[in-house]
Amino acid sequence: MSNNNLDQLAAAQKANAEVMMTLMRTAFEGMEKLAALNMAASREFFNNSVASTQQLLAAKDAQDLAKINTAVAQPNMQKLMDYSRNVYDLVTQLQHEVTSVMDSQYNAATKNASAAIAKTSAQAPVGGDVFAAAMKSMLDATNQAFGNMQNMAKQMTEIADANIHAASTATSKAVSAATKKK
Repeated sequence: MSNNNLDQLAAAQKANAEVMMTLMRTAFEGMEKLAALNMAASREFFNNSVASTQQLLAAKDAQDLAKINTAVAQPNMQKLMDYSRNVYDLVTQLQHEVTSVMDSQYNAATKNASAAIAKTSAQAPVGGDVFAAAMKSMLDATNQAFGNMQNMAKQMTEIADANIHAASTATSKAVSAATKKK
């Protein structure tokens, strides 16, 4: 293996290490945001539970208890939907950041691999073109698989988006119906 090939290998390893560090940093930031969101939601849930319990204990009769129960349930449904939407937004943002890092890294790796295959093919002894053709075939298959993964990720995001929208609509209708019953 020549010094030039070793230099290329070292540069590729350094680039991969930088990408992994970027991905790890992004993942840790996402986990920090999720932990902060969960802590805030837990605190709010606890405070609401205490307040609701105090209201329920102050009820004078069954009718009063039913009114309090209905009044307490409506905001909780909306808060649950808000929390779900926040988690979804956070996960979507994280997925977008990871995908953009992977896309840029993958595109750079593909360019380097194509250049290396072309260089190897040009410098190959007789019969070496079989190896270059096999490498090109593997690169093409990898490109196709990467494209399929991108399409699948996009479809999953669209499905999650539709589910959040449907759940939001259903919750809004349920809250409206419960409000009208008052």
